[in-house]
Amino acid sequence: MKNYSRLSFFFCATVIVLAAFWYYPKWKQPYTEATISWDVSGYYLYLPAVFIYGDLKELAFADSMLTKYGYGAEVGAIRHPNGNRVIKYSSGQALQFLPWFLLGHLGAKAFGYPPDGFSLPYQFAISMGSLLIALLGLWFLRSILLRYFSDQVVAVVLLLITLGTNYLEYSAFHSALTHNWLFTLYTLLLYCTIRFYKKPDWFFAAATGLLVGWATLTRPTDIVSALIPLAWGLDSRAAIRERLKLWRQHLPKLALAAVLAMAVGFIQMAYWKYVSGEWLVYSYQDQGFSWLRPHVLNGLFSYRAGWLIYSPVMVFAVLGFLPLAKQQRPLVWPILAFCLLYAYITFAWDIWWYGGSVGQRALIQSYPVWAFPLAAFVQWLFGQKQVFRVAGATLAVLCAVYNLWLTHQAHRGGLFKAGEMTKAYFWKILGKMEVEDDALKLLDTKREFTGTRTQVRVLYSNDFESDTLPCPSTPIEGANSLFINGERQYSPAFELKPPGGDAQWLRVCATFHAPQKEWEIWRMPQLTVRYSNGETVVQEDMIRLGRLLPNDGATRVIFLDSRLPQKAYERITVFFWNANSAKTLLIDNLTIEAFSEK
Repeated sequence: MKNYSRLSFFFCATVIVLAAFWYYPKWKQPYTEATISWDVSGYYLYLPAVFIYGDLKELAFADSMLTKYGYGAEVGAIRHPNGNRVIKYSSGQALQFLPWFLLGHLGAKAFGYPPDGFSLPYQFAISMGSLLIALLGLWFLRSILLRYFSDQVVAVVLLLITLGTNYLEYSAFHSALTHNWLFTLYTLLLYCTIRFYKKPDWFFAAATGLLVGWATLTRPTDIVSALIPLAWGLDSRAAIRERLKLWRQHLPKLALAAVLAMAVGFIQMAYWKYVSGEWLVYSYQDQGFSWLRPHVLNGLFSYRAGWLIYSPVMVFAVLGFLPLAKQQRPLVWPILAFCLLYAYITFAWDIWWYGGSVGQRALIQSYPVWAFPLAAFVQWLFGQKQVFRVAGATLAVLCAVYNLWLTHQAHRGGLFKAGEMTKAYFWKILGKMEVEDDALKLLDTKREFTGTRTQVRVLYSNDFESDTLPCPSTPIEGANSLFINGERQYSPAFELKPPGGDAQWLRVCATFHAPQKEWEIWRMPQLTVRYSNGETVVQEDMIRLGRLLPNDGATRVIFLDSRLPQKAYERITVFFWNANSAKTLLIDNLTIEAFSEK
Protein backbone atom coordinates (compact mmCIF):
# COMPACT_ATOMS: atom_id res chain seq x y z
CA MET A 1 0.00 0.00 0.00
CA LYS A 2 1.38 3.40 -0.97
CA ASN A 3 1.69 5.37 2.25
CA TYR A 4 5.13 6.97 2.36
CA SER A 5 4.61 9.46 -0.44
CA ARG A 6 1.21 10.45 0.93
CA LEU A 7 2.71 11.07 4.36
CA SER A 8 5.56 12.97 2.73
CA PHE A 9 3.11 15.16 0.83
CA PHE A 10 1.13 16.02 3.95
CA PHE A 11 4.31 16.74 5.88
CA CYS A 12 5.58 19.04 3.11
CA ALA A 13 2.16 20.70 2.84
CA THR A 14 2.16 21.27 6.60
CA VAL A 15 5.60 22.88 6.47
CA ILE A 16 4.52 25.19 3.64
CA VAL A 17 1.25 26.16 5.34
CA LEU A 18 2.90 26.80 8.73
CA ALA A 19 5.62 28.85 7.08
CA ALA A 20 3.06 30.90 5.17
CA PHE A 21 0.61 31.42 8.05
CA TRP A 22 2.72 31.39 11.19
CA TYR A 23 6.33 32.16 10.35
CA TYR A 24 6.01 34.98 7.81
CA PRO A 25 2.51 35.81 6.53
CA LYS A 26 3.27 37.97 3.50
CA TRP A 27 -0.21 39.44 3.28
CA LYS A 28 0.36 41.18 6.63
CA GLN A 29 3.63 42.79 5.59
CA PRO A 30 3.79 46.45 4.51
CA TYR A 31 5.21 48.11 1.42
CA THR A 32 7.59 46.02 -0.69
CA GLU A 33 7.24 43.00 1.61
CA ALA A 34 3.51 42.68 0.89
CA THR A 35 2.16 39.87 -1.27
CA ILE A 36 1.23 42.28 -4.08
CA SER A 37 4.56 44.03 -4.47
CA TRP A 38 7.45 44.32 -6.91
CA ASP A 39 6.96 41.95 -9.88
CA VAL A 40 3.69 40.56 -8.51
CA SER A 41 2.14 44.04 -8.59
CA GLY A 42 3.05 44.31 -12.27
CA TYR A 43 1.50 40.97 -13.23
CA TYR A 44 -1.54 41.84 -11.10
CA LEU A 45 -2.06 45.34 -12.51
CA TYR A 46 -4.49 44.17 -15.21
CA LEU A 47 -7.14 43.25 -12.63
CA PRO A 48 -7.72 46.56 -10.81
CA ALA A 49 -7.29 48.34 -14.15
CA VAL A 50 -10.18 46.38 -15.70
CA PHE A 51 -12.52 45.59 -12.80
CA ILE A 52 -12.14 48.60 -10.49
CA TYR A 53 -10.88 51.64 -12.40
CA GLY A 54 -11.85 50.85 -16.00
CA ASP A 55 -8.52 52.28 -17.05
CA LEU A 56 -6.42 49.84 -19.04
CA LYS A 57 -4.75 52.48 -21.20
CA GLU A 58 -3.65 55.25 -18.85
CA LEU A 59 -3.32 53.33 -15.56
CA ALA A 60 -3.77 56.68 -13.83
CA PHE A 61 -4.72 54.98 -10.57
CA ALA A 62 -1.40 53.14 -10.36
CA ASP A 63 0.64 56.16 -9.30
CA SER A 64 -1.60 56.97 -6.34
CA MET A 65 -1.70 53.31 -5.30
CA LEU A 66 2.10 53.15 -5.47
CA THR A 67 2.34 56.22 -3.26
CA LYS A 68 -0.27 54.90 -0.83
CA TYR A 69 0.99 51.32 -0.46
CA GLY A 70 4.65 51.65 -1.49
CA TYR A 71 4.68 48.25 -3.18
CA GLY A 72 7.65 48.96 -5.45
CA ALA A 73 10.05 51.49 -6.88
CA GLU A 74 7.85 52.32 -9.87
CA VAL A 75 4.68 51.33 -11.71
CA GLY A 76 5.26 48.15 -13.73
CA ALA A 77 4.40 49.72 -17.07
CA ILE A 78 6.14 51.57 -19.90
CA ARG A 79 5.02 54.66 -21.78
CA HIS A 80 4.25 53.79 -25.40
CA PRO A 81 4.93 56.35 -28.16
CA ASN A 82 1.15 56.77 -28.59
CA GLY A 83 0.97 58.12 -25.02
CA ASN A 84 -0.67 55.11 -23.38
CA ARG A 85 0.91 52.95 -20.73
CA VAL A 86 1.66 49.32 -21.59
CA ILE A 87 1.92 46.90 -18.67
CA LYS A 88 5.41 45.42 -18.68
CA TYR A 89 4.36 41.91 -17.70
CA SER A 90 2.19 39.51 -19.70
CA SER A 91 -1.36 38.79 -18.63
CA GLY A 92 -1.40 35.05 -17.89
CA GLN A 93 -0.73 35.48 -14.19
CA ALA A 94 -3.53 38.03 -13.88
CA LEU A 95 -5.97 35.50 -15.36
CA GLN A 96 -4.86 32.97 -12.77
CA PHE A 97 -5.30 35.57 -10.04
CA LEU A 98 -8.80 36.53 -11.25
CA PRO A 99 -10.96 34.30 -8.97
CA TRP A 100 -8.91 35.29 -5.93
CA PHE A 101 -8.99 38.95 -6.87
CA LEU A 102 -12.79 38.80 -7.06
CA LEU A 103 -12.93 37.16 -3.62
CA GLY A 104 -10.65 39.87 -2.27
CA HIS A 105 -12.85 42.55 -3.82
CA LEU A 106 -15.95 41.10 -2.18
CA GLY A 107 -14.08 40.84 1.12
CA ALA A 108 -12.95 44.46 0.96
CA LYS A 109 -16.53 45.64 0.49
CA ALA A 110 -17.93 43.29 3.13
CA PHE A 111 -15.40 44.15 5.87
CA GLY A 112 -14.98 47.86 5.32
CA TYR A 113 -11.57 47.91 3.64
CA PRO A 114 -10.82 50.21 0.71
CA PRO A 115 -11.99 48.38 -2.46
CA ASP A 116 -8.96 49.71 -4.31
CA GLY A 117 -7.27 46.46 -5.34
CA PHE A 118 -4.38 46.66 -2.87
CA SER A 119 -5.84 46.65 0.65
CA LEU A 120 -5.56 43.70 3.05
CA PRO A 121 -8.39 41.50 1.65
CA TYR A 122 -6.75 41.50 -1.79
CA GLN A 123 -3.36 40.66 -0.28
CA PHE A 124 -4.89 37.82 1.72
CA ALA A 125 -6.94 36.42 -1.17
CA ILE A 126 -3.98 36.35 -3.58
CA SER A 127 -1.84 34.71 -0.89
CA MET A 128 -4.42 32.02 -0.22
CA GLY A 129 -4.90 31.29 -3.90
CA SER A 130 -1.16 31.04 -4.39
CA LEU A 131 -0.79 28.74 -1.40
CA LEU A 132 -3.51 26.39 -2.65
CA ILE A 133 -1.91 26.34 -6.09
CA ALA A 134 1.40 25.33 -4.51
CA LEU A 135 -0.23 22.40 -2.70
CA LEU A 136 -2.04 21.37 -5.88
CA GLY A 137 1.25 21.32 -7.77
CA LEU A 138 2.96 19.23 -5.11
CA TRP A 139 0.08 16.74 -5.16
CA PHE A 140 0.18 16.35 -8.93
CA LEU A 141 3.96 16.00 -8.84
CA ARG A 142 3.50 13.06 -6.50
CA SER A 143 0.86 11.57 -8.79
CA ILE A 144 3.13 11.84 -11.85
CA LEU A 145 6.23 10.41 -10.21
CA LEU A 146 4.34 7.41 -8.83
CA ARG A 147 3.81 6.27 -12.42
CA TYR A 148 7.55 5.78 -12.83
CA PHE A 149 9.13 5.36 -9.39
CA SER A 150 8.47 3.58 -6.12
CA ASP A 151 6.43 5.12 -3.34
CA GLN A 152 9.49 5.50 -1.10
CA VAL A 153 11.49 7.23 -3.81
CA VAL A 154 8.66 9.68 -4.48
CA ALA A 155 8.38 10.40 -0.76
CA VAL A 156 12.06 11.33 -0.62
CA VAL A 157 11.85 13.49 -3.76
CA LEU A 158 8.97 15.53 -2.32
CA LEU A 159 11.00 16.12 0.83
CA LEU A 160 14.12 17.08 -1.11
CA ILE A 161 12.33 19.59 -3.32
CA THR A 162 10.32 21.15 -0.50
CA LEU A 163 12.93 21.23 2.26
CA GLY A 164 16.12 21.26 0.22
CA THR A 165 15.51 23.81 -2.55
CA ASN A 166 14.28 27.36 -2.99
CA TYR A 167 10.87 25.91 -3.86
CA LEU A 168 10.05 26.39 -0.15
CA GLU A 169 10.73 30.12 -0.49
CA TYR A 170 8.53 30.45 -3.57
CA SER A 171 5.69 28.22 -2.42
CA ALA A 172 5.32 29.56 1.13
CA PHE A 173 6.38 33.21 0.93
CA HIS A 174 6.77 34.50 -2.62
CA SER A 175 4.06 32.16 -3.84
CA ALA A 176 2.28 34.89 -5.82
CA LEU A 177 5.21 35.12 -8.22
CA THR A 178 4.82 33.29 -11.51
CA HIS A 179 7.28 30.55 -10.57
CA ASN A 180 4.99 28.83 -8.08
CA TRP A 181 2.00 28.98 -10.42
CA LEU A 182 4.04 27.75 -13.37
CA PHE A 183 5.40 24.91 -11.25
CA THR A 184 1.81 23.71 -10.91
CA LEU A 185 1.05 24.35 -14.59
CA TYR A 186 4.01 22.15 -15.50
CA THR A 187 2.83 19.34 -13.23
CA LEU A 188 -0.59 19.53 -14.88
CA LEU A 189 1.00 19.61 -18.32
CA LEU A 190 3.07 16.53 -17.55
CA TYR A 191 0.00 14.77 -16.18
CA CYS A 192 -2.13 15.60 -19.24
CA THR A 193 0.68 14.67 -21.64
CA ILE A 194 1.15 11.28 -19.98
CA ARG A 195 -2.60 10.63 -19.97
CA PHE A 196 -2.99 11.67 -23.60
CA TYR A 197 -0.30 9.31 -24.87
CA LYS A 198 -1.71 6.51 -22.74
CA LYS A 199 -5.20 7.01 -24.16
CA PRO A 200 -5.57 9.85 -26.68
CA ASP A 201 -8.84 11.70 -26.16
CA TRP A 202 -10.28 15.13 -26.74
CA PHE A 203 -10.15 16.27 -23.13
CA PHE A 204 -6.44 15.74 -22.56
CA ALA A 205 -5.62 17.09 -26.01
CA ALA A 206 -7.53 20.28 -25.22
CA ALA A 207 -6.06 20.51 -21.72
CA THR A 208 -2.53 20.11 -23.07
CA GLY A 209 -3.03 22.91 -25.58
CA LEU A 210 -4.57 25.21 -22.98
CA LEU A 211 -1.75 24.58 -20.52
CA VAL A 212 0.98 25.30 -23.08
CA GLY A 213 -0.84 28.48 -24.07
CA TRP A 214 -1.37 29.52 -20.47
CA ALA A 215 2.26 28.92 -19.53
CA THR A 216 3.34 31.03 -22.50
CA LEU A 217 0.85 33.76 -21.62
CA THR A 218 2.24 33.80 -18.08
CA ARG A 219 5.88 34.07 -19.14
CA PRO A 220 6.55 34.14 -22.89
CA THR A 221 9.80 32.18 -22.53
CA ASP A 222 7.73 29.29 -21.23
CA ILE A 223 6.67 28.56 -24.77
CA VAL A 224 9.41 25.97 -24.30
CA SER A 225 6.74 24.01 -22.39
CA ALA A 226 5.53 22.82 -25.81
CA LEU A 227 8.58 20.56 -25.90
CA ILE A 228 7.01 18.35 -23.23
CA PRO A 229 3.99 17.11 -25.23
CA LEU A 230 5.98 17.12 -28.46
CA ALA A 231 8.97 15.07 -27.28
CA TRP A 232 7.72 13.07 -24.30
CA GLY A 233 8.88 9.46 -24.50
CA LEU A 234 10.90 9.83 -27.71
CA ASP A 235 14.23 8.02 -27.43
CA SER A 236 14.74 6.43 -30.82
CA ARG A 237 13.86 6.67 -34.50
CA ALA A 238 11.35 3.90 -34.04
CA ALA A 239 9.66 5.87 -31.26
CA ILE A 240 9.55 8.95 -33.49
CA ARG A 241 7.95 6.94 -36.31
CA GLU A 242 5.33 5.57 -33.92
CA ARG A 243 4.67 9.07 -32.59
CA LEU A 244 4.15 10.47 -36.08
CA LYS A 245 1.80 7.61 -36.83
CA LEU A 246 -0.21 8.36 -33.67
CA TRP A 247 -0.34 12.06 -34.54
CA ARG A 248 -1.71 11.29 -37.99
CA GLN A 249 -4.39 9.10 -36.44
CA HIS A 250 -5.41 11.87 -34.03
CA LEU A 251 -4.74 14.92 -36.16
CA PRO A 252 -8.04 16.69 -35.27
CA LYS A 253 -7.19 16.43 -31.57
CA LEU A 254 -3.72 17.86 -32.19
CA ALA A 255 -5.25 20.65 -34.23
CA LEU A 256 -7.58 21.46 -31.33
CA ALA A 257 -4.62 21.59 -28.92
CA ALA A 258 -2.70 23.90 -31.25
CA VAL A 259 -5.68 26.19 -31.82
CA LEU A 260 -6.38 26.47 -28.09
CA ALA A 261 -2.71 27.21 -27.33
CA MET A 262 -2.65 29.97 -29.93
CA ALA A 263 -6.02 31.32 -28.79
CA VAL A 264 -4.74 31.73 -25.24
CA GLY A 265 -1.57 33.38 -26.51
CA PHE A 266 -3.67 35.74 -28.63
CA ILE A 267 -5.04 37.32 -25.44
CA GLN A 268 -1.76 39.17 -24.96
CA MET A 269 -1.66 40.31 -28.57
CA ALA A 270 -5.22 41.59 -28.26
CA TYR A 271 -4.21 43.61 -25.18
CA TRP A 272 -1.21 45.10 -26.96
CA LYS A 273 -3.36 46.02 -29.96
CA TYR A 274 -5.98 47.66 -27.73
CA VAL A 275 -3.50 49.73 -25.75
CA SER A 276 -0.76 50.50 -28.26
CA GLY A 277 -2.35 49.96 -31.67
CA GLU A 278 0.33 47.36 -32.41
CA TRP A 279 0.05 43.58 -32.34
CA LEU A 280 3.51 43.09 -30.86
CA VAL A 281 5.16 45.23 -28.17
CA TYR A 282 8.47 44.55 -26.45
CA SER A 283 7.71 45.94 -23.02
CA TYR A 284 11.06 45.16 -21.37
CA GLN A 285 12.76 47.94 -23.35
CA ASP A 286 16.54 47.84 -22.66
CA GLN A 287 16.39 44.45 -20.90
CA GLY A 288 17.05 41.44 -23.07
CA PHE A 289 18.95 38.23 -23.78
CA SER A 290 22.57 37.44 -24.58
CA TRP A 291 21.86 34.37 -26.69
CA LEU A 292 25.47 33.91 -27.79
CA ARG A 293 26.93 34.49 -24.33
CA PRO A 294 24.53 33.10 -21.75
CA HIS A 295 25.54 33.61 -18.14
CA VAL A 296 25.81 29.90 -17.42
CA LEU A 297 28.62 29.88 -14.86
CA ASN A 298 27.13 32.82 -12.97
CA GLY A 299 23.69 31.25 -13.09
CA LEU A 300 24.98 28.00 -11.67
CA PHE A 301 27.75 28.99 -9.27
CA SER A 302 27.65 32.72 -8.54
CA TYR A 303 27.28 33.76 -4.91
CA ARG A 304 24.90 36.42 -6.12
CA ALA A 305 22.22 33.94 -7.15
CA GLY A 306 23.87 30.71 -8.28
CA TRP A 307 21.42 27.83 -8.57
CA LEU A 308 23.72 25.16 -7.14
CA ILE A 309 25.09 27.52 -4.48
CA TYR A 310 21.64 28.14 -3.01
CA SER A 311 19.99 24.80 -3.86
CA PRO A 312 22.95 22.38 -3.74
CA VAL A 313 20.67 19.37 -3.34
CA MET A 314 19.90 19.74 -7.05
CA VAL A 315 23.37 18.38 -7.77
CA PHE A 316 21.65 15.03 -7.13
CA ALA A 317 19.26 15.84 -9.99
CA VAL A 318 22.13 16.74 -12.32
CA LEU A 319 23.86 13.45 -11.49
CA GLY A 320 20.54 11.65 -11.85
CA PHE A 321 20.54 11.71 -15.64
CA LEU A 322 22.91 8.73 -15.71
CA PRO A 323 20.66 6.41 -13.69
CA LEU A 324 17.60 7.86 -15.45
CA ALA A 325 19.02 6.63 -18.76
CA LYS A 326 19.01 3.09 -17.37
CA GLN A 327 15.78 3.22 -15.39
CA GLN A 328 13.53 5.22 -17.74
CA ARG A 329 15.28 5.31 -21.10
CA PRO A 330 12.32 6.71 -23.11
CA LEU A 331 12.31 9.77 -20.83
CA VAL A 332 15.96 10.70 -20.57
CA TRP A 333 16.46 12.51 -23.89
CA PRO A 334 13.30 14.66 -23.85
CA ILE A 335 13.90 15.55 -20.19
CA LEU A 336 17.57 16.34 -20.79
CA ALA A 337 16.70 18.45 -23.83
CA PHE A 338 14.04 20.36 -21.91
CA CYS A 339 16.25 20.98 -18.86
CA LEU A 340 19.19 22.17 -20.95
CA LEU A 341 17.03 24.41 -23.11
CA TYR A 342 15.23 25.84 -20.10
CA ALA A 343 18.50 26.55 -18.28
CA TYR A 344 19.95 28.13 -21.43
CA ILE A 345 16.99 30.50 -21.78
CA THR A 346 17.05 31.30 -18.06
CA PHE A 347 20.76 32.13 -18.01
CA ALA A 348 20.68 34.02 -21.31
CA TRP A 349 18.59 36.76 -19.68
CA ASP A 350 20.96 39.65 -18.96
CA ILE A 351 19.55 40.18 -15.48
CA TRP A 352 20.43 36.55 -14.77
CA TRP A 353 20.09 37.02 -10.98
CA TYR A 354 16.41 38.00 -11.50
CA GLY A 355 16.38 40.89 -9.05
CA GLY A 356 15.75 39.99 -5.42
CA SER A 357 15.98 36.25 -5.91
CA VAL A 358 16.80 33.51 -3.41
CA GLY A 359 18.91 31.42 -5.75
CA GLN A 360 17.67 30.96 -9.31
CA ARG A 361 13.94 31.52 -8.94
CA ALA A 362 13.39 31.36 -12.70
CA LEU A 363 14.28 27.65 -12.68
CA ILE A 364 11.66 26.68 -10.11
CA GLN A 365 8.92 26.07 -12.66
CA SER A 366 11.17 23.48 -14.31
CA TYR A 367 11.51 21.48 -11.06
CA PRO A 368 8.65 19.09 -11.96
CA VAL A 369 10.80 17.97 -14.91
CA TRP A 370 14.00 17.97 -12.87
CA ALA A 371 12.18 15.75 -10.37
CA PHE A 372 12.61 12.79 -12.74
CA PRO A 373 16.44 12.67 -12.71
CA LEU A 374 16.31 13.51 -9.00
CA ALA A 375 14.05 10.51 -8.41
CA ALA A 376 16.32 8.34 -10.56
CA PHE A 377 19.30 9.33 -8.41
CA VAL A 378 17.40 8.51 -5.20
CA GLN A 379 16.33 5.14 -6.62
CA TRP A 380 19.94 4.42 -7.62
CA LEU A 381 21.14 5.40 -4.15
CA PHE A 382 18.63 3.03 -2.54
CA GLY A 383 20.37 0.17 -4.34
CA GLN A 384 23.89 1.02 -3.15
CA LYS A 385 25.86 -0.17 -0.14
CA GLN A 386 24.88 1.16 3.26
CA VAL A 387 27.88 3.49 3.49
CA PHE A 388 26.78 5.29 0.30
CA ARG A 389 23.17 5.43 1.44
CA VAL A 390 24.22 6.95 4.75
CA ALA A 391 26.49 9.45 3.01
CA GLY A 392 23.72 10.45 0.59
CA ALA A 393 21.19 10.80 3.40
CA THR A 394 23.63 12.89 5.43
CA LEU A 395 24.24 15.23 2.52
CA ALA A 396 20.51 15.52 1.91
CA VAL A 397 19.85 16.41 5.56
CA LEU A 398 22.65 18.99 5.50
CA CYS A 399 21.17 20.51 2.35
CA ALA A 400 17.77 20.71 4.03
CA VAL A 401 19.21 22.32 7.17
CA TYR A 402 21.14 24.78 5.00
CA ASN A 403 18.01 25.62 2.99
CA LEU A 404 15.93 26.18 6.13
CA TRP A 405 18.66 28.45 7.54
CA LEU A 406 18.84 30.31 4.23
CA THR A 407 15.07 30.73 4.07
CA HIS A 408 15.02 32.08 7.62
CA GLN A 409 17.81 34.54 6.84
CA ALA A 410 15.90 35.75 3.78
CA HIS A 411 13.10 36.88 6.12
CA ARG A 412 13.17 37.16 9.90
CA GLY A 413 16.90 36.52 10.18
CA GLY A 414 17.74 39.26 7.71
CA LEU A 415 21.30 38.17 6.91
CA PHE A 416 20.58 37.05 3.34
CA LYS A 417 20.56 40.02 0.96
CA ALA A 418 18.80 38.97 -2.22
CA GLY A 419 20.51 40.11 -5.40
CA GLU A 420 23.48 41.54 -3.48
CA MET A 421 25.28 38.50 -2.10
CA THR A 422 29.05 38.20 -2.52
CA LYS A 423 31.49 35.38 -1.82
CA ALA A 424 33.07 37.21 1.11
CA TYR A 425 29.74 38.05 2.72
CA PHE A 426 28.33 34.55 2.12
CA TRP A 427 31.16 32.85 3.99
CA LYS A 428 31.03 35.48 6.71
CA ILE A 429 27.41 34.70 7.56
CA LEU A 430 27.16 30.99 6.66
CA GLY A 431 25.55 29.04 9.49
CA LYS A 432 25.26 32.05 11.77
CA MET A 433 22.11 33.53 13.21
CA GLU A 434 23.53 37.03 13.61
CA VAL A 435 26.69 38.97 12.78
CA GLU A 436 28.02 42.44 13.52
CA ASP A 437 26.81 45.23 11.25
CA ASP A 438 30.32 45.70 9.86
CA ALA A 439 29.85 42.41 7.99
CA LEU A 440 27.56 44.34 5.62
CA LYS A 441 30.65 46.02 4.18
CA LEU A 442 31.46 42.70 2.51
CA LEU A 443 28.47 43.18 0.22
CA ASP A 444 30.52 45.92 -1.45
CA THR A 445 34.16 45.04 -0.78
CA LYS A 446 35.88 41.68 -0.45
CA ARG A 447 38.63 43.02 1.83
CA GLU A 448 38.24 42.83 5.60
CA PHE A 449 40.87 43.37 8.29
CA THR A 450 40.33 41.14 11.32
CA GLY A 451 43.76 41.20 13.00
CA THR A 452 45.55 43.59 15.34
CA ARG A 453 46.68 46.92 13.93
CA THR A 454 50.32 47.95 14.40
CA GLN A 455 52.48 50.87 13.27
CA VAL A 456 49.44 53.11 12.86
CA ARG A 457 50.20 56.44 11.15
CA VAL A 458 47.77 59.28 10.50
CA LEU A 459 48.14 60.39 6.89
CA TYR A 460 45.32 62.92 6.82
CA SER A 461 42.66 64.38 9.11
CA ASN A 462 39.98 67.05 8.70
CA ASP A 463 37.24 68.31 11.02
CA PHE A 464 35.86 70.61 8.25
CA GLU A 465 35.60 73.58 10.60
CA SER A 466 37.36 75.72 8.01
CA ASP A 467 35.29 74.43 5.06
CA THR A 468 34.04 77.45 3.12
CA LEU A 469 30.76 75.81 2.06
CA PRO A 470 28.34 76.02 5.01
CA CYS A 471 26.50 72.89 6.13
CA PRO A 472 22.77 72.98 5.13
CA SER A 473 21.65 71.51 8.48
CA THR A 474 22.91 71.21 12.04
CA PRO A 475 26.54 70.02 11.89
CA ILE A 476 27.58 66.77 13.53
CA GLU A 477 30.17 68.59 15.66
CA GLY A 478 31.40 72.15 15.94
CA ALA A 479 30.42 74.85 13.48
CA ASN A 480 30.54 72.89 10.22
CA SER A 481 30.44 69.46 8.59
CA LEU A 482 31.16 68.27 5.07
CA PHE A 483 28.02 67.24 3.18
CA ILE A 484 26.77 65.67 -0.03
CA ASN A 485 23.19 65.94 -1.29
CA GLY A 486 21.08 66.15 -4.44
CA GLU A 487 22.87 69.25 -5.72
CA ARG A 488 26.33 68.32 -4.44
CA GLN A 489 26.76 64.71 -5.50
CA TYR A 490 30.52 64.49 -4.96
CA SER A 491 32.71 65.59 -2.10
CA PRO A 492 36.12 67.11 -2.77
CA ALA A 493 38.72 64.46 -3.60
CA PHE A 494 41.26 63.87 -0.86
CA GLU A 495 44.53 62.84 -2.52
CA LEU A 496 47.54 61.24 -0.87
CA LYS A 497 50.83 59.71 -1.90
CA PRO A 498 51.63 56.04 -1.14
CA PRO A 499 52.35 55.74 2.60
CA GLY A 500 55.60 53.81 2.11
CA GLY A 501 57.37 51.99 4.91
CA ASP A 502 55.87 48.71 6.10
CA ALA A 503 52.26 49.85 5.65
CA GLN A 504 49.93 47.11 4.41
CA TRP A 505 46.50 48.63 4.96
CA LEU A 506 44.68 51.94 4.74
CA ARG A 507 41.81 52.90 7.04
CA VAL A 508 39.44 55.72 6.14
CA CYS A 509 37.27 56.69 9.11
CA ALA A 510 34.67 59.42 9.62
CA THR A 511 31.49 60.26 11.50
CA PHE A 512 28.33 60.21 9.39
CA HIS A 513 24.83 61.56 10.00
CA ALA A 514 21.79 60.95 7.78
CA PRO A 515 18.84 63.26 8.60
CA GLN A 516 16.86 61.04 6.22
CA LYS A 517 18.24 57.60 5.37
CA GLU A 518 18.43 56.58 1.71
CA TRP A 519 16.78 53.15 1.60
CA GLU A 520 17.26 52.42 -2.10
CA ILE A 521 20.42 50.28 -2.22
CA TRP A 522 21.73 51.64 -5.52
CA ARG A 523 21.28 55.23 -4.32
CA MET A 524 23.03 54.83 -1.00
CA PRO A 525 25.97 57.23 -0.57
CA GLN A 526 29.37 55.66 -1.10
CA LEU A 527 32.84 55.96 0.37
CA THR A 528 35.51 55.10 -2.20
CA VAL A 529 39.27 54.58 -1.99
CA ARG A 530 40.97 54.56 -5.39
CA TYR A 531 44.58 53.71 -6.21
CA SER A 532 45.86 55.08 -9.50
CA ASN A 533 48.97 54.91 -11.62
CA GLY A 534 48.71 57.83 -14.00
CA GLU A 535 45.26 57.56 -15.55
CA THR A 536 45.02 53.83 -14.84
CA VAL A 537 42.95 52.69 -11.86
CA VAL A 538 44.97 49.96 -10.16
CA GLN A 539 42.47 49.09 -7.42
CA GLU A 540 39.27 50.49 -5.98
CA ASP A 541 37.46 49.71 -2.74
CA MET A 542 33.99 51.01 -1.90
CA ILE A 543 31.28 50.63 0.73
CA ARG A 544 27.70 51.89 0.73
CA LEU A 545 27.38 53.94 3.88
CA GLY A 546 23.61 53.62 4.04
CA ARG A 547 23.92 49.92 4.90
CA LEU A 548 25.49 50.92 8.23
CA LEU A 549 23.13 53.78 9.07
CA PRO A 550 20.10 51.99 10.53
CA ASN A 551 17.42 54.69 10.30
CA ASP A 552 16.55 58.34 9.82
CA GLY A 553 18.60 60.61 12.06
CA ALA A 554 21.28 57.98 12.68
CA THR A 555 24.81 59.13 13.53
CA ARG A 556 27.66 56.63 13.41
CA VAL A 557 31.41 56.32 13.06
CA ILE A 558 32.13 54.15 10.00
CA PHE A 559 35.46 53.03 8.60
CA LEU A 560 36.66 51.30 5.45
CA ASP A 561 39.78 49.12 5.58
CA SER A 562 41.54 48.82 2.24
CA ARG A 563 44.53 46.57 1.64
CA LEU A 564 47.26 48.41 -0.24
CA PRO A 565 47.67 46.98 -3.75
CA GLN A 566 50.65 44.85 -4.74
CA LYS A 567 50.87 46.57 -8.12
CA ALA A 568 52.65 49.89 -8.49
CA TYR A 569 50.57 53.02 -7.90
CA GLU A 570 51.40 56.69 -7.40
CA ARG A 571 48.25 58.20 -5.97
CA ILE A 572 45.50 57.46 -3.45
CA THR A 573 42.17 59.24 -3.85
CA VAL A 574 39.44 59.20 -1.21
CA PHE A 575 36.02 60.66 -1.99
CA PHE A 576 32.32 60.44 -1.17
CA TRP A 577 29.53 60.12 -3.77
CA ASN A 578 25.80 60.49 -3.15
CA ALA A 579 24.94 57.95 -5.92
CA ASN A 580 22.25 60.23 -7.42
CA SER A 581 20.28 60.33 -4.18
CA ALA A 582 18.49 63.56 -3.34
CA LYS A 583 18.94 63.03 0.40
CA THR A 584 21.62 64.71 2.51
CA LEU A 585 24.53 63.00 4.26
CA LEU A 586 26.75 64.86 6.73
CA ILE A 587 30.40 63.87 7.19
CA ASP A 588 32.80 64.93 9.94
CA ASN A 589 36.11 64.09 11.59
CA LEU A 590 37.63 62.40 8.56
CA THR A 591 40.82 60.46 9.33
CA ILE A 592 42.99 58.44 6.94
CA GLU A 593 45.50 56.07 8.53
CA ALA A 594 48.10 53.62 7.28
CA PHE A 595 48.91 50.53 9.34
CA SER A 596 50.38 47.05 9.33
CA GLU A 597 48.96 43.81 10.62
CA LYS A 598 50.53 41.93 13.48
